[in-house]
Amino acid sequence: MKKALIILLALGALIAAGAWYLLSGAGDMIKQQIEQQGSKYLGTSVSVLNVDLALADGRLTINDLDVENPQGFSQSDAFSLESITLDLGNITSEPYTVQTVSLNAPEILYEVDASGNGNLLVLKDNLMKNLPKAKEQPAEQAPGANPLVIVENVTVSKVRLKLNFENLDTGDLQIDQKVYEIELPTFNAGSVGKPNGLPADQVGAAIVNKMLDNIIAQAKEEAKNRLADEAKKKAKEKLDEEKEKLKNKAADKLKGLFNNS
Repeated sequence: MKKALIILLALGALIAAGAWYLLSGAGDMIKQQIEQQGSKYLGTSVSVLNVDLALADGRLTINDLDVENPQGFSQSDAFSLESITLDLGNITSEPYTVQTVSLNAPEILYEVDASGNGNLLVLKDNLMKNLPKAKEQPAEQAPGANPLVIVENVTVSKVRLKLNFENLDTGDLQIDQKVYEIELPTFNAGSVGKPNGLPADQVGAAIVNKMLDNIIAQAKEEAKNRLADEAKKKAKEKLDEEKEKLKNKAADKLKGLFNNS
């Protein structure tokens, strides 16, 4: 009995060591998948510094993710994230559950070209064009190769948003300041993959899609407010200028009246 127990413990140790060996390379595999799938879906280069998998803590962290601007825009990154943290929930059976995905301190550029098209809108269009349609049947693959995943909650915090309208033609409205930097409040982008789960290789794209929806809406609102403020400022300057001209004309007229008296 004791001998059998020792054999079982030895087998358990070997299995655990094998699992650890396989998982030790999971970070590199996840990094590679993010870069490949991200570049494919967004139509521009996506890079990741590294991925840390802490099984004991039930946490996975993606560090320093950068997304380049699409073609037709500046050489700056469209957005970069300091880190993305996944707090894992049920990972023993499908659909696998991620409790929270936290996108921390993203730096996001909302850049508008001469025609009024935005870089984030181009990325959003690329994403929607390249994502598999709901009715499309996935290619046949090995069981478990692309498991279903549910994300309960997506949170985006400390967004540093840069609005750049330098290339936008504003016509007769001459605007002095066309670049703004603001920090957006933390927002909750909801869940992903409910109720039945989403294929694992589409989860990241779905999260980015939710983030883009929120950021684009906030960026558009902020841009509209900023441009409206600039327009009001210019209108006031013009009105003050016209008032000053009228005052000068009135003064000249009075001066002429007094001189003629």
